[in-house]
Amino acid sequence: MAETKSSEKFLKGTFILTVASFVVKVIGSLNWIFVSRILGGEGIGLYQMAFPIYFFALTVSQAGVPVAISIITAERVALKDIWGARRVFRISLVLMLFTGIFFSVLTYFSARWLIDWQFIRDPRAYMSVVALAPTIFFVTFLASSRGYLQGWQRMTPTAVSQIVEQIFRVIVMILLADFFLPWGLDYAAAGASLGALAGAVTGLIVLIYFHIKLNREIEQTYGADLKPKPETANEPTLAIIKRIFKLALPVSAASIMLPVVSNLDLMIVPQRLEVAGYSVHQATELFGYLTGMAVPLVNLATILTASLAVSIVPAISEARALKDTNRIFRNTAAAVRISNFVCFPAFVIVFFLATPIASLIYNAPGAGPAVMISAVSIVLLGLHQVSTGVLQGLGHTAIPMINMVLAAAAKVVLNWTLTAMPALGIMGAAWATAADMGVAAFINLYFIHKYIGYKPELGQLVKTICAAGVMALVVKFFYEITAAQWHMEIFSTFGAIFAGGAVYVAVLAIIGGLLEEDMARIPMVGKFGIKIFRKLGIFKSA
Repeated sequence: MAETKSSEKFLKGTFILTVASFVVKVIGSLNWIFVSRILGGEGIGLYQMAFPIYFFALTVSQAGVPVAISIITAERVALKDIWGARRVFRISLVLMLFTGIFFSVLTYFSARWLIDWQFIRDPRAYMSVVALAPTIFFVTFLASSRGYLQGWQRMTPTAVSQIVEQIFRVIVMILLADFFLPWGLDYAAAGASLGALAGAVTGLIVLIYFHIKLNREIEQTYGADLKPKPETANEPTLAIIKRIFKLALPVSAASIMLPVVSNLDLMIVPQRLEVAGYSVHQATELFGYLTGMAVPLVNLATILTASLAVSIVPAISEARALKDTNRIFRNTAAAVRISNFVCFPAFVIVFFLATPIASLIYNAPGAGPAVMISAVSIVLLGLHQVSTGVLQGLGHTAIPMINMVLAAAAKVVLNWTLTAMPALGIMGAAWATAADMGVAAFINLYFIHKYIGYKPELGQLVKTICAAGVMALVVKFFYEITAAQWHMEIFSTFGAIFAGGAVYVAVLAIIGGLLEEDMARIPMVGKFGIKIFRKLGIFKSA
């Protein structure tokens, strides 16, 4: 019973974070429409010059903190060491206080130096960097608070605070950009930058509310357990700080790898496309297709697995603290099954409808080949995200970081080789990105097998692939037939998606690839789906 409740908890958390992530992305997309109209290309350029500096400082200061605090908190809560969990949170807040002040001040005073030394080419971006500096201070507290609440497997606070943060960020960004525009583009871009500060402050206020609510529940539920336990009462503060850094630093390093790999792509891909015979203009356009169109689609398709990776960390940490290896194994297996269940149909849709999707969303049918090959990354990225979450929950946060370095090295070699082949071109770079995700994912799985003995369920995987294969046929033929008859691409595309999705679920259920156990754990829609499949005779009636 406890195991089922634990699984339900982390899957409910996944659902909540997925919805929040989708809402945040939609709001963010709408925001850029309005801000772009106010600032124009030049103003957006000034904002974008400052943002990488802010993002780097933010990554170094707090990227791994939520994971570290989540792991330690989940361990303490599992052992009913509530006093110890609270103490870890208090220590993390003090740590974040100093870290936030340091990086905020460093960013503020280094702004002029970055411009003088030409790291930022346009001096007008100075005010945007200065405007973003104080945001780092508040975001570090956000990181610690979210990690603590996630350690209690409370994902709603993170979800609500993300949505509120994004709403206020967008509102203030638009209002201040428009308000300061008469003073010049540099002031307008700085006004837009202040939106991040408004979002961080309001997000923190939301989390304070959830902290108060949690503390009331703790007082009512635990009572006597609020006293310190003998084994942790005298634990040195320095030991806790070391543990936080030990867990957080590899995650921060892995986060830094993302912009590093992006910069390597920028250095290699356009150059190798020119070697393949493309002009500078063509190479730039193809690079934009891959990084600006194909990659965002892959990230959109893996919103659920990204959320799953966050919510599974405390679930695995809790089970590890209780030495419940069976629960660790079952949660890992469920996470991988759900990742495959979602990512394979997403792969089919993006792969077989690459050109129509690129035309409808970006008005760029030329992006079709890059989008099509990038679809392969969906399955591999989902697996990488989930396996990273499992390893982090097991306390091995350094392993995914090392694997990312190895995978990045493989990507560099493949980018250099494949992109220069005239027959592949930008598709070679897309294959290199897929290989990057694949190498990292499979090495992760090797270590998961090493630590808990988990192996991918081949029978389940084959059933998922078979259902996805049938779906692919339906999607392909539905689109081709209706596109020829209707001559309305939007209806043909969405019709193919819905028809293919329905067939995928039906085939998977018929061949036994859809488990009632997994469906029962899915919030809101799970119970409804079970009733339908029982009426159809696919699931046995209770």
